[in-house]
Amino acid sequence: LTFAVPKEQLQGFLPPCLTLDSFDNNKWGFIVVAMVKTKELRPKGFPAFLGHEFFLVGYRIFVRYHSVSGKSLRGLYILKSETDNKMMEFLGNIFTRYQYMTTDIHETRENNVRSIRSVRSGFDILIDRTEGENVPLPESSPFADWKQARRFAGPLPFTFSYNTEDKKVLIIEGVRENWTPTPLKVIKYNFSFLNSLNLKEARLANAFIIKDVPYRWKKGRTEPWQR
Repeated sequence: LTFAVPKEQLQGFLPPCLTLDSFDNNKWGFIVVAMVKTKELRPKGFPAFLGHEFFLVGYRIFVRYHSVSGKSLRGLYILKSETDNKMMEFLGNIFTRYQYMTTDIHETRENNVRSIRSVRSGFDILIDRTEGENVPLPESSPFADWKQARRFAGPLPFTFSYNTEDKKVLIIEGVRENWTPTPLKVIKYNFSFLNSLNLKEARLANAFIIKDVPYRWKKGRTEPWQR
């Protein structure tokens, strides 16, 4: 789920090395809630039977970074990450800077409605399981059509983090296949974390489902950043 927020409200959440990936003459920035069911996730080189299956929830901002070489890289800045698996929290915080926390995540399906909720994290979403191009955009969306909306559904190759002490940027590149976003209709939603950010005029901009995506991360690299 991608939420459009007036640009000036989001910039303050970013380190100085990043700028918002904006839309409509820099009017809107975007914050995304990604809900991911993983299968056989494991360190590179490990056999599939040693992989783990669990649920991940990530809160990210769409950003751009201008590298030392002069390239403009499009990606995500992490605000918060959650999982329903203690092992993932432990290993994820060793191997990444995604700041994982363990929470309860409950998923149910009844008739044509899918529910994903967490009591501890205070989120609740109901999704109409009807998918496809005939699904209407959210009424509040700033996008004119699903083609525009897909620009803010990924895939975004990079994830960035910033070390304030040594002023270095960590760049991690993800490699994905079969990335085909299919529009979804959201019946209702509530995210306590987004509410805690006190964002004014935030609005649901799009919602997609992407299925069966082979995914891996390249080794991260760092580079110095100077204003």
